[in-house]
Amino acid sequence: MHTSGFDGARRKTERRGYITLVAFFLVSVLLVFNILRLDLFAYDSYRDKAYDQITTTSTLKAERGSIYDSSMNLLATTKTVWRVFVSPKAIKTASKKDGKDYASLLSGGLSEIFSLDYNKLYEKMSDYTVLDLTVAKAASEEQYKRVVDFTAKASLESLLFTEAQTSRFYPSGTLAAHVLGFTGSDNQGLYGLEYSYNSLLSGKDGYYLYAKDANGNPMPGGYTDIVEAVDGSSIVTTIDSYIQTVLEGELSSIVKNHSVTGRATGIVMDTKTGAVLAMATSSPFDPNSPYELDALSLERLCSSGYAEGSDEYKALKSELMQIMWSNKAVSETYEPGSTFKIVTVAAALDSGSAKMTDTFSCTGSHTVGGYNIRCHKRTGHGSGFSLAYGLQMSCNPTMMAIAERTGADTFYSYVEKFGYLERTGIDLPSEARSIFHNPDAIGVTELATASFGQRFKVSIINQLTAIAAVANGGYLVTPYLVERVIDENGNTIKEHETKIKRRVISEEVAAEIAKALEEGVSGDGGAKNAYVEGYSVAAKTGTSQKFDILDENGNSYLRIGSTVAFAPSDESGIAAIIVVDEPQSSVKYGSTVAAPYISNLFSAILPYLEYERTSADPTYTVGSYVGMNINSAKDALENDGVGYTVIGDGSVVISQLPAASIDITKSLSKVYLYTVTPERDTVAVPNLVGLGIAEANRILANEGLNVKISGVTDLKSNILKVVRQSVPEGYTVKRGSVIELTVLCTDHED
Repeated sequence: MHTSGFDGARRKTERRGYITLVAFFLVSVLLVFNILRLDLFAYDSYRDKAYDQITTTSTLKAERGSIYDSSMNLLATTKTVWRVFVSPKAIKTASKKDGKDYASLLSGGLSEIFSLDYNKLYEKMSDYTVLDLTVAKAASEEQYKRVVDFTAKASLESLLFTEAQTSRFYPSGTLAAHVLGFTGSDNQGLYGLEYSYNSLLSGKDGYYLYAKDANGNPMPGGYTDIVEAVDGSSIVTTIDSYIQTVLEGELSSIVKNHSVTGRATGIVMDTKTGAVLAMATSSPFDPNSPYELDALSLERLCSSGYAEGSDEYKALKSELMQIMWSNKAVSETYEPGSTFKIVTVAAALDSGSAKMTDTFSCTGSHTVGGYNIRCHKRTGHGSGFSLAYGLQMSCNPTMMAIAERTGADTFYSYVEKFGYLERTGIDLPSEARSIFHNPDAIGVTELATASFGQRFKVSIINQLTAIAAVANGGYLVTPYLVERVIDENGNTIKEHETKIKRRVISEEVAAEIAKALEEGVSGDGGAKNAYVEGYSVAAKTGTSQKFDILDENGNSYLRIGSTVAFAPSDESGIAAIIVVDEPQSSVKYGSTVAAPYISNLFSAILPYLEYERTSADPTYTVGSYVGMNINSAKDALENDGVGYTVIGDGSVVISQLPAASIDITKSLSKVYLYTVTPERDTVAVPNLVGLGIAEANRILANEGLNVKISGVTDLKSNILKVVRQSVPEGYTVKRGSVIELTVLCTDHED
């Protein structure tokens, strides 16, 4: 009997069974491994994938918080706008089905509503490969209503769509634009406070989660979950809209009057708290339309000669836009010039290196380290004058002398104390850091030039903060812009607390410097043009060279004119700075391009802030005397201490010049009372520019004309000249008319 074949078959069967068993085992192990892997390591991922297949999420947008000024006037808020859009692909289908040119119908209606080019819009709607075409990204409520009306009348509900969304809105347009900044298309802050406080203003988006069927529609009774959006908080700033408006107006006048190419900027700050009441730069842009250039930038772009749309044109436009957005007061540095002399004197007095009564001499220059460094007054200031006088007259040799006494190490320590080696910490983005000499690199020449504010750079906010330390009695404070954070009900969430970094100088030294600066303004000092009638104002002017831009011969030819000033108060004082970068007018000194505008600024805001007057206002508002008995009119004017002239022999006043409610300078003017109708009583206005006050008034009085003085109204000063008259030479006016004369000090080159 043969068994070998049977055994072979059996072995083959066993081998196959073994292999099958092993394979089954291996597959089982692999399956178990994968099950464990999925369960232990990939469970969340696959759960989420399954979850996503049966659910959908809709974002619930948080509303961005508002920004207010110090009086709760709205500066920035969120409003509803509408996206208007169509589907060119759907338009093609509908046009083919109905035999209508829906692209033409839609283009005609929408181009009229949004002032768009019909042909360009029709071309876009005819691109049938596009699924979603936005016609208007942020339609106003009025435009939205017109779209809805157009849609209904033309039965375009299946082709024309609107979508409500939020947009940032700035009710005051350009006001405080550089402080506020603006938001991008995603409502995220890009500049200014919008950027600094973005996370606080933005809030936190929520979502609505629900179960969906195979077609993406919500399932009845299906799973839902809602996480509510948390709206952003609002912020209340320290900005005073009135003061901000006045400052912006003065900067605009500076740019116009002095052909400024590098922009002008200014800040008004509370000296004790550091609260910024106003901050502006003379490139006003509208944060509602931040990508539109301001007038001066647009003029520069158009005069560039570049073809619109060229790479050069686009590059220049982008550069101009970045400059326009830049907050010059915070993000740029400059050489402070003579305004820094306040710090030089403070260091000398506080360290005991000098006293205000010390005497000095100036021949017009001072030799240091082999260099002959001149004073702005080339003939010199003479000899035997005090340090107070040297500061008031902005004498460079005096500053170099006291810096030598103080020494480089001590001088550097005060530069550090005054905060120049650190950022101020203001709550705005992109604050520039000062550029000063390394302590081991300050030789006698560097010390000399630094003493009068040249050859180093500081930010403008840094300079004002340092000067505020003198104004407030010696304390360096942190400037800030946000006073409070509030919720949607107006409840305060967080409130700012004044941050005093350190004491910089003694109260006695601060008072001495303030007294000297005030006397320089009210007397005949270099800051005379910052004079404000009736108020005590301390000020210092400065003019610095720009050494990083030279002409073909290697000489600096561009200037920066500036003025710092402060007005003390028992409770809290204010300080201000105006910096004018590259004035192109014939006179470029800080005493001319900045100080008069500081005077205008303080003249407007000191009464507004209810500062106490120190002297009477010399202007007089003319009363109404028409219809009065001549004797009664004369008595009224005599009681007010106003001069008058009676014309005619009548008993009743039938007309008067100046008219009622006109302001005149009381001590220089008179009122003309007419009791008869004059046949002809006119006079040609003489040329008064360049004359002193006394001479100009004598000429006007001889012609029977009245005068009102603006600018520096110190009538006793003998160094003031008329720089502008309200009525040009040769114009004919009625006798008794008021000619307004702008009077400034013109002999200070600083």
